[in-house]
Amino acid sequence: MLRARITAEMKEAMKAGEKQKLSTVRMIQAALKDRDIAARGEGRGETSEEEILALLQKMIKQRQEAAGVYEQGGRPELAESERAEAEIIQTFLPQQLDEAEMRTAIADAIAKTGAESPKDMGKVIGALKGKYTGRMDFGRASALVKDALAAK
Repeated sequence: MLRARITAEMKEAMKAGEKQKLSTVRMIQAALKDRDIAARGEGRGETSEEEILALLQKMIKQRQEAAGVYEQGGRPELAESERAEAEIIQTFLPQQLDEAEMRTAIADAIAKTGAESPKDMGKVIGALKGKYTGRMDFGRASALVKDALAAK
């Protein structure tokens, strides 16, 4: 379903003449094709929806990091371009969890995994990724998990 939506958005951007959006969606398509080729090489089928969501999150994170580097380097026009790409990619992800929902999900994951200290952080993050891929910013979640486990 997500794969079809990406293709439809690319066609729409072509018809509308939206160069930035077309470029970004083509970049997503290329990354997806690379992922599919790698999966076939490993003997698996097409990339799953969860893997596509993880890929999109990774692409957003890369764009945000690049924007920060460009800002520090005095290149605001390139930083703005990276942010615009990240916003376009973000449109393909489902609604993100807010702070309260993240805290609830983290508390549930801690309870289910039996985590008791910051050493168990990997188990909790793994459980969250299994359930909330594409819906949670794992950079923020990681800090919240660390805080929750340190308080135990």
